[in-house]
Amino acid sequence: MKRIGSYLALAVLAGCAQHAPQEAAYTPADCLGSTALPAAVASQFDAIEDPVLLQQALGKPEQGKLCQGQVYRSKADTRVEIFRAWNSTNPNSQYGQWWAFNKPSGPVAQYRADYEICYQWSPLDKLASCTLKAGSRVVVGTGQSAQCSEYLTYPVSETQQIFIVDAADAVADCSISDGMLSWNP
Repeated sequence: MKRIGSYLALAVLAGCAQHAPQEAAYTPADCLGSTALPAAVASQFDAIEDPVLLQQALGKPEQGKLCQGQVYRSKADTRVEIFRAWNSTNPNSQYGQWWAFNKPSGPVAQYRADYEICYQWSPLDKLASCTLKAGSRVVVGTGQSAQCSEYLTYPVSETQQIFIVDAADAVADCSISDGMLSWNP
């Protein structure tokens, strides 16, 4: 009986002991869309392995960057036009890391949502249109969610983005356009 009482006391004490909660495994938000290249440019690239470059492009939920991605190298004689909306008050942002295959059009708010571009990151008042150089390594993927403020969070997006580490060396023949106010009823 004494032995049973001892086991019972140990069981009660063990149940009352403070256990640190187990850390939940990091699971990214479900990514939308695809990392497959658009048909119009697919023949201009080769898929390659570069885990370091891929990791640079991927972001955690609500922190922007890419949700998913694939590394590609542009082939010789590549003539792919890419676009970047950027911030004229920061001339260094002309050759930033985030680009697109499609020229921006439509409402600015929709463009921001499609590409998860917080208002405090850029006024999007300039547009660079450039040709990607042959041999350039890029990551193509879809957007991760971005929390811009307590009032604005963009969800993951199926819109493809292009991540380029050193765009100044990866692009040529750039033309620059100014953003203009245009109000539609």
